Amino acid sequence: MYTQCPECLAIYRIGAQMLAPARGRVRCSGCAAEFDALHTLTDELPPEPVRQLAPHAAEAPPLLAVPALRPRVQQRELFVSFDSAGGARTAPVRSDTTLRAERSDRANAPSFVRAPRARSRAPQRTGIGWHLGGLLLLLALGAQWAWLERARLLSDPRVVRFVETACARLGCKVPIVRAEQRIALLARDVRPHPSVAGALVISATLANQAPFAQPYPLVEITLADPNELRIAMRRFRADEYIVDGQTLARGLAPGATAAISFEVEDPGKNAVAFEFKFL
Repeated sequence: MYTQCPECLAIYRIGAQMLAPARGRVRCSGCAAEFDALHTLTDELPPEPVRQLAPHAAEAPPLLAVPALRPRVQQRELFVSFDSAGGARTAPVRSDTTLRAERSDRANAPSFVRAPRARSRAPQRTGIGWHLGGLLLLLALGAQWAWLERARLLSDPRVVRFVETACARLGCKVPIVRAEQRIALLARDVRPHPSVAGALVISATLANQAPFAQPYPLVEITLADPNELRIAMRRFRADEYIVDGQTLARGLAPGATAAISFEVEDPGKNAVAFEFKFL
């Protein structure tokens, strides 16, 4: 018989004396891989060139029809007593019993006849603590999702009213959502400073076109020459153009407008174009 190593594809001649000790498990002398020799066991090698032996598919165990030998116990005589016509006598009876294997345990029995082992189950823990913990985890997950999606949720006036009512009772503040793309520039103007020489006053009117309040944006002003080359640029934080702290904290209400102004140094006569960006 022949078998093949699945790692290095070496083919070995093998006999029953090598298959029996480890129930078909053998070790390759070439790559030291341990494998099941029964998986590719064959009586004859296929025609050349031989590259890989065909593996055996998992099938039902074949039926062994005719035994080559059935071991039997030695014949022995048994004496049976019986009455016949009122008399008692004994007669020998020969017994020819088939030998049966005696097993004290089934550890070495095939897997399909072994009794399944009872699996130990972990004790099931039930109680209000587990239910309460699961509820808290769900609430935490919902809070995280709501915080990540706050811009979309607060765009709905019904959600805003609900959050404002809840925060009024809980003493919290409604989170302000930023949507700079929803802030429109309605008007803008650049003129010399009325009292400071070499300075400009830049004024603009903003409008919040979002259906929710949002913070005043970071404003970027760029001055350029006739060839659209940048001459000067500056960014203004909200606290630099909004003086009132309460107005700054409330933010720009939905649909509201705000007039803002900036004082900057005059970059010269070449500054003929300017651009606003909200960041």
